[in-house]
Amino acid sequence: MSFAHLGLAEPLVRALEAKGYTTPTPIQKQSIPTLLEGRDLLGIAQTGTGKTAAFVLPSIQRLVNEEKRVLPTHCRMLVLAPTRELASQIADSARDYGKFSKMSVATVFGGTSINKNRQDMARGVDILVATPGRLLDLIEQRFVSLATLEILVLDEADQMLDLGFIHALRKIVRMLPKQRQTLFFSATMPNAIRELADQFLKDPVTVKVAPVSTTAERVDQHVTFINQAEKQALLTILLRDESVERALVFTRTKHGADRVVKLLGHAGILANAIHGNKSQPQRERALAEFKAGKARVLVATDIAARGIDVSGVSHVFNFELPNVPEQYVHRIGRTARAGASGVAISFCASDERPYLRDIEKLTRVKPNVMELPEGFTAEAAKIKANRPAGADDERRRDDSGRHRAPPRATHAARPTGQRAEGAGRPGGGRPEGAGRPAGGHRPGGPGRPGGNAGRPAGGGPRRQHSGGGRRSPAA
Repeated sequence: MSFAHLGLAEPLVRALEAKGYTTPTPIQKQSIPTLLEGRDLLGIAQTGTGKTAAFVLPSIQRLVNEEKRVLPTHCRMLVLAPTRELASQIADSARDYGKFSKMSVATVFGGTSINKNRQDMARGVDILVATPGRLLDLIEQRFVSLATLEILVLDEADQMLDLGFIHALRKIVRMLPKQRQTLFFSATMPNAIRELADQFLKDPVTVKVAPVSTTAERVDQHVTFINQAEKQALLTILLRDESVERALVFTRTKHGADRVVKLLGHAGILANAIHGNKSQPQRERALAEFKAGKARVLVATDIAARGIDVSGVSHVFNFELPNVPEQYVHRIGRTARAGASGVAISFCASDERPYLRDIEKLTRVKPNVMELPEGFTAEAAKIKANRPAGADDERRRDDSGRHRAPPRATHAARPTGQRAEGAGRPGGGRPEGAGRPAGGHRPGGPGRPGGNAGRPAGGGPRRQHSGGGRRSPAA
């Protein structure tokens, strides 16, 4: 079956041929005809299976067929994404697919010039790709209006609804016309998140091309049981292997990612870090060097699991196991893309074994146990001897809050407002645009107008959060 047989118009087929795409993937075969009819849709498919084209292609065709003139500051289609990288990736795909259909595309997300966002939206655009926080800022400042929106898309919908975006999404949805087409796409969709999706969709068609939360079949999964202090030695040895062409290394915290980059540098291995504390130019530069092969190792927090689409990632290393098992699915999905195979290796310390059990329960896969490689003992001793004074104390401080709370016992959605990065560590950060009111101001609190709620007047001590990564409602 070709894309033309799915009902796509000639300009779209021509754009696909220019990119070398001739045969639709399963998610595209099942979604495109339904979306061309204007139905709402909940699409569930493994990462790397072509979800972006599945919603962008039919949406462009519907916009072209309607032939409506876009108004200043308005958009006809809005795609919401949880991270800057994913938003940028979707926008690039939309430009490629719509280049023969004369579709205008703009992006709006944090870390970029808000003045440029205002200029891009001044005349209005056909397709706007955004993260919720910056979008709400521009709406409040009246530089963006959603009054004439025709199509709403939530990509990585489980992340959008699970990691603190629900309040922002509800605000946005209240501004939309009731008559619209709404699409949810994701690789995972737990039951608790499905209930939230039902609030946004009207009589949706559900498309599943793989069981919920299953991992990519072409990923060879391994686990090594190791002490936390010896993980650096193991990572160093594995990255020196010639079979590791391009590797993603995942940590739970931003500081942990920076520390791994520093330690790899001491071992002569060039690596870059990408996480929420990096500026947008830094993140773009790190990703560009990784794509170009200038740095074959990219160290990332889970923010990157939803926004990195790089061909040729041969290995994914879970330097630290995620305390949210669904994140494991997205992490290892960065390899084995577009029909290729890949390898995922997880480092499991003694206090991470409960996380491993949660992952195995969710994915229904037991990774192969991998023995420590030859030369590991010597490398560990070398690193320990050369470790700068105070490095162990720094590591303990960074990890001190991370395992304080017990791991999740179930796979239910986390409470709104929970952090995406640094989960389990006070001050670990939050997902892009999550948990922040429009305009970027914090709500006022007792004793401090405009300050943090719950902080006593007179500069009293801050309330300490427990280590489970959960914020109080006032935070």
